[in-house]
Amino acid sequence: MNRTMTLASGLVACLAMAGLPGCNKTTASTAAHPPPEVSVMSVTMQTIPDEPEFIGQTEASRIVEIRSQVTGIIKQRFYHEGRPVKKGDPLYQIDPVPFQAATLTAKGEVAKAEARLVQAKQNLDRVTPLLADQAVSQKDVDDATAEQLASEAALDEAKANLVKAQFDLDNTRITAPIDGMIDRTLVHEGRLVTAQTDLLTTIYQLNPMYVYGNVPESYLLRRRRQLAAKEVQRPDIYKLKGIITFENGTTYPREGTLDYAGIVLSSQTGALQARFVFPNPVIAGPTDPAGTLIPGQFVRVRLRGYTKVNAILVPQRAVQQGPNGSTVNVVGANNKIELRDVQATSWQGDQWVIESGLHAGELVVVDGLQRIMPGGQVKPVPVAIDGTPPSDRAVQSTADPK
Repeated sequence: MNRTMTLASGLVACLAMAGLPGCNKTTASTAAHPPPEVSVMSVTMQTIPDEPEFIGQTEASRIVEIRSQVTGIIKQRFYHEGRPVKKGDPLYQIDPVPFQAATLTAKGEVAKAEARLVQAKQNLDRVTPLLADQAVSQKDVDDATAEQLASEAALDEAKANLVKAQFDLDNTRITAPIDGMIDRTLVHEGRLVTAQTDLLTTIYQLNPMYVYGNVPESYLLRRRRQLAAKEVQRPDIYKLKGIITFENGTTYPREGTLDYAGIVLSSQTGALQARFVFPNPVIAGPTDPAGTLIPGQFVRVRLRGYTKVNAILVPQRAVQQGPNGSTVNVVGANNKIELRDVQATSWQGDQWVIESGLHAGELVVVDGLQRIMPGGQVKPVPVAIDGTPPSDRAVQSTADPK
């Protein structure tokens, strides 16, 4: 009886439901899923710094090779290797004895030439009046005149030899021509050095310091095109600045200035050489006078001064890499996703600089990429920037109003 009553109750319930609208079907249609929410940003044009980086190498601003002006034996070295020297400090002493003798000989020759000149003048003074009285011939007067001229020439020659001898004697003591850091010696006491040939040592002026970099031809061509099209702006070329980054990622605290730009491309590297001047003061004190920058370092030089106008920046997380290059997802008509090829050229902080492929006002998907596919419909919401919540302002929908 219980089973019969249960069946009857079910039959009554079914008959009652059959009279309701829409319940005459055995199954109901499943409700459609709402479009996924994605965070988007509106593309805007901006003016941003354009700061390319190049590989550079440091070099002392002055490099002076120390060579002897005379041939002789090294008698003494005065300086300590690897230490600072001042202009005029003694560096080497070459045995001066032979040069002192040569100087004394030259002085004696000058004295003899002066005596001969006095005698020649006296002879000429004696014979000149006698010519009028027919006491001497014209030849005697001419000979006396020639003797005086020859004596004057001999005196000039003797004085020149004295100057040379004194020059050689003075250069037996070799002094520093500039302030700087002096390298190790390449000669030692007792070594015979040849004038203007043998390298003794080298002095490096480290403050300021030069940094040479090579600018590729491709960059030069692109930059000229951008300047002609007024896509970038810059001041006078020799007002451009440079920032150094070391191998360990630290940044040099002082700014450099472009000092020289080459005019000929290297046939070996296809690049143009540029030089920056950086201050490099002593930082460790008198006992360690070297600056931060060391000649021969490889560094990265970031060029400052260029600005890019009408630039488009997109967060790095919004840019994907596909088989054909960089792509972004754009919210198009009817809030449908369009996969767009773009040209992402460089980074600006945590954003890509987009050269082509996007236009002002377009909506780019920043977050929620895993929930979308090309052609799918989405619900765009403003992106949170720098961790702050999006504003209450709703993103303008591109859906069809119908």
